[in-house]
Amino acid sequence: MDADTDKPDKVDIPKKAIYRLSIYHRCLQKLKATDQETVSSTTLAKAAGVTPSQLRRDLGYFGQFGTRGLGYPVDNLITTIREALGREQLQPVVLVGAGNLGSALLRYQGFQKGGFDVIAAFDARPEEARAKELEIPVHDVSMMAKFIFENEVKLAILCVPVGFAQEVANCLVAYGIQGILNFSTIMLEVPSDVTVNNVDLAMELEHLGYFIR
Repeated sequence: MDADTDKPDKVDIPKKAIYRLSIYHRCLQKLKATDQETVSSTTLAKAAGVTPSQLRRDLGYFGQFGTRGLGYPVDNLITTIREALGREQLQPVVLVGAGNLGSALLRYQGFQKGGFDVIAAFDARPEEARAKELEIPVHDVSMMAKFIFENEVKLAILCVPVGFAQEVANCLVAYGIQGILNFSTIMLEVPSDVTVNNVDLAMELEHLGYFIR
């Protein structure tokens, strides 16, 4: 632990394990909704689509959980995973590019359930997005730097055309954004301390197409 902070060092977890933690969290939330207090590793692993041994390895990053023969305590496991994923409170997110895809994402109700709050959107033509009667405010991109700084935003969703994606990403990084969910079909170049997750819908369909031949 650093001398100038009360927070413990972050556990070094592989990226794929982080992704699986999100799946475990969602499965546990469903169990909690049915008032289930404990769950076995076999049952949770099956719900998450992994093997019990993989589940135990992933949870092992945070110490020992559960009791042999009794399973994992659902509430405790939810709390631990939420803390690991930084979801103790809603994390503010901005969206850049409020076109057709961006506007659809602004209407998506699932972000808050996952611990994220899209608090504003930015577009080069905000008046066009505002005409779509979105509940989330859409501002001109010229206001983006000030807004991100004042609201301490670290996460952004990028939905701009390919030709502008790298330029906008550079601005986001300069404004303090540390994580980008990229819907633009281009591999962004960012510093090593910035994380980019790419969402290419056409590529996902291409992968699915392989299995239906």
